[in-house]
Amino acid sequence: MSKVRRSVITGTGAALPPRRVTNAELAEQVDTTDEWIVERTGIRARHIAADGETTATLATEAAKKALAAAGIEADQIGLIVLATATPDQTFPASATRVQTALGIDDCIAFDVAAVCTGFLYALSVADNMLKGGMADHALVIGSETFSRILDWEDRATCVLFGDGAGALVLSAQQTDGQGVLATRLHADGRHNDLLYVDGGVSTTGTVGKLRMKGKEVFRHAVTNLADVMGEVLGAAGHEPGDVDWVVPHQANKRILDATAKKLGLDPARVVVTVDQHANTSAASVPLALDTAVRDGRIARGDLLVLEAMGGGFTWGAAAVRY
Repeated sequence: MSKVRRSVITGTGAALPPRRVTNAELAEQVDTTDEWIVERTGIRARHIAADGETTATLATEAAKKALAAAGIEADQIGLIVLATATPDQTFPASATRVQTALGIDDCIAFDVAAVCTGFLYALSVADNMLKGGMADHALVIGSETFSRILDWEDRATCVLFGDGAGALVLSAQQTDGQGVLATRLHADGRHNDLLYVDGGVSTTGTVGKLRMKGKEVFRHAVTNLADVMGEVLGAAGHEPGDVDWVVPHQANKRILDATAKKLGLDPARVVVTVDQHANTSAASVPLALDTAVRDGRIARGDLLVLEAMGGGFTWGAAAVRY
């Protein structure tokens, strides 16, 4: 097989706020119970950012760990793509705050907004830019402080989300099979009212709060995720049986189980971190990836499928030979 220029994951990193909030602690604030949350979502705890902890500071911490794992210096990075729905400022992009914090004077740096699918969008953009020769090394980051857009009186949504960041270094290499093999992305704005934030700069002039119709989102998620995973595997020339690990968006354990069943995948091959991190939106896929890389489950040569669906609706998947 002839070698081609591909984007290879050379390092991963993650960052979680020190404050860990269990279901029992939440039950002291809202009308809920640990049993209710675990049964419906699989979530047992989440991390909540403190004052002074922001999307950019968490992203920077995750990026530093990814750089260390990749064994490269920050000044070798030519591209930073940060996926987030909770930026530090309306502008400039939080990616530029990460750039400055890392001591990089000049590189391409911008944010991508596709909510929970944001990391897949960011990965696809970075992959294509690396393959096109615009940089040799990229930081792809998902970072969120969703706790700041939650309605803490809405027990149906406030128990579902948490804060955190995950990052990876993509490096352009001539390979005969390693790296990002295929990505597929979708969006359908007709479903805006099923998962959205009720504020914005040009509408209300406020940040707003997250609103969701959970049952409808669940139904769409299982169908869309199974479809796009099949699509990206077909584009990469593989079948579900070839997959070593699925690294999914961590929204709800029941969605993960239902999607695996629909594709005939072994649930034991699905990386699950939703129990400890809750839904961290764009951060959840890279957080789960870093967890499974560092505990040794994911090894070099493994075939991975990363997938996510979020507000918009947006959804997407990537097939990656790690």
